[in-house]
Amino acid sequence: MILMLSIPSSTIVAKFMKKAPSKYQRGCFPGRLLSGEIAFLGRIFLTSPGNVAIVQKRPNFRYWRPYAPMSFVDPSRPVRCHQLDTLTTILNLTDMSLSQSSPPTQAATARDGSISEQTPLLAGQSQPPAEEEPSTKRLLLVLCGIWVGVFLAALDITIVATLTGPISSSFNSLSLFSWLATAYLISNAACQPLSGRLTDIFGRKAGLIFSNLVFAAGNLICGLAQRQWTIILGRVIAGIGGGGLTAISTFVASDLIPLRKRGVWQGVGNICFGVGSGLGGVFGGWINDTLGWRWAFLIQIPFVLASAILVALTVKIPPKNANKDKLRRVDFLGAITLVTALVLLLLGLNTGGNQLPWTHPLILTTLPLSAVVLGAFVYIEANIASEPVIPVRLLLNRTVLSGCLTNWFTTMNVYALLFYLPILFQVQGLSATASGARLIPQAIGTSFGSLGSGALMRYSGRYKMYSHITMLLLVVSSALICTLKPDTPTALPLLYFLLGGVAYGSMLTITLVALISAVDHEHHAVITSASYAFRSTGSSIGITIGSSVFQNILRSGLWSRFGDRENAREVISRLLDSLQEIQKVPADWLPGVMDAYMVSLRATFITLLGLAVLGALVSFGMREHVLHSNMARRNE
Repeated sequence: MILMLSIPSSTIVAKFMKKAPSKYQRGCFPGRLLSGEIAFLGRIFLTSPGNVAIVQKRPNFRYWRPYAPMSFVDPSRPVRCHQLDTLTTILNLTDMSLSQSSPPTQAATARDGSISEQTPLLAGQSQPPAEEEPSTKRLLLVLCGIWVGVFLAALDITIVATLTGPISSSFNSLSLFSWLATAYLISNAACQPLSGRLTDIFGRKAGLIFSNLVFAAGNLICGLAQRQWTIILGRVIAGIGGGGLTAISTFVASDLIPLRKRGVWQGVGNICFGVGSGLGGVFGGWINDTLGWRWAFLIQIPFVLASAILVALTVKIPPKNANKDKLRRVDFLGAITLVTALVLLLLGLNTGGNQLPWTHPLILTTLPLSAVVLGAFVYIEANIASEPVIPVRLLLNRTVLSGCLTNWFTTMNVYALLFYLPILFQVQGLSATASGARLIPQAIGTSFGSLGSGALMRYSGRYKMYSHITMLLLVVSSALICTLKPDTPTALPLLYFLLGGVAYGSMLTITLVALISAVDHEHHAVITSASYAFRSTGSSIGITIGSSVFQNILRSGLWSRFGDRENAREVISRLLDSLQEIQKVPADWLPGVMDAYMVSLRATFITLLGLAVLGALVSFGMREHVLHSNMARRNE
């Protein structure tokens, strides 16, 4: 097969890991294609000024890595290359355009290397988006089945917000609290970046069906668990499925919807996600009070299976690259190092000052080691991975980096609040159901923020100004939450949560649109996966930071108030392991216990306010990009 590339400039830029052998110095340039990641193996020919043809693929090759720039030979005359034994690709083709004037036909190659006929360069490769979008009816049919899974995946993130008390008490371990959330979110962070690459190869439908089935299996394990580490394993498995459901739904939207309209449709999708995450606490509390906490997991399974069936019947998107050989280029090593770094970090933060002193060898080992593994992850992404989990090169784009960091800090703030506000309500004596119900305004605000910001971006074609307003609103709502007291009127917290929900929903839609507008369409799945990776790692780290602050200050406060009392060690230990023990302490202890809890919660909320401020600051790095109203990204 002959592949034809048309290059308008007279120079092709190539890069080498090391100086190529002398026989490759002329006309051959091993390397990696930055745009499209298309690799070829065979002979390279200059057939006419500005044209390069690649023929004669071969099975055996070695990789070359980018190193230094090198100019290609003068394209004014045909030159025959030596046959390559390396993976041959083209790098940094400025203003590259595909030759589409000639239809694909059989090739004839002369002995002198001249080419008689052409085949389009991207034959069999990932295609640019179709210029004709599907009808609204068709989109609704496809997306509704997918959004059922998104809703349940979001529900499962926060369902444990009101269940951690009952679950931790049933296993006699309040330290289990943060692991119930972070186990789910860590596996989210690991699988979401991989889902973009894998579904490009195996197809969106296969990815969604697999994610639904894994998600159902994880919830089944949680519902039947008899040991605390079994339920954490179930949360890990459910997180793998839930991460795939949320990420792949966005890929499908990118495949089918023009950029200018993405804000509205993404807003609807974010409503499903926001309502699910907002109602998770309510649903979990109600199920716990009526049927028991195990049914909160088991009752989801039939709906997950129904979502899988809907996906199988409606999603008809073919794989972008069905070449299974590309599976070896998926960055599993990067995903493993990312998860390892997160687990080490969270283990140190969760255990330090809580179960073990900060000077314990385990803490002094895990925290520095997490930094070392994180450094290894960055090195792998920048220098080794062919298809990186988090593309370091794309993060050099200011808008991409700013959007990802805004996601990171904001989700730290929002998810930690979703988990620690119910504790505030339960300390005040509310039931799990009533505590969860107070989070409903947050879900409503998320829905309005997502859809409203999408509509504004569609109308104006801009997003930067809305980003600044959104982040300011998040900072204000977080500051107001810091003022909450046991005797605060009921209406005020509901208003604060509503404002925070509007800010969060708007941020999700605005940053996603900013990210995909800043990169070419071929990178949409990759950058969306990276965005979800930042979101998942941020939420898990945020919950862990909140847990570390809360547990350490609570422990210190209880010991400073009651350390000299009789049976202090036993009572304080029970208070640290179960919220239900608050109502069982001696009457003269109760005011001091309530005060210790409120001081700990306020310190946690102030810490989360600082994260919101950081998110607002980094959001100023986003640039304004054009939001095109057609799939071809052409100005109308």
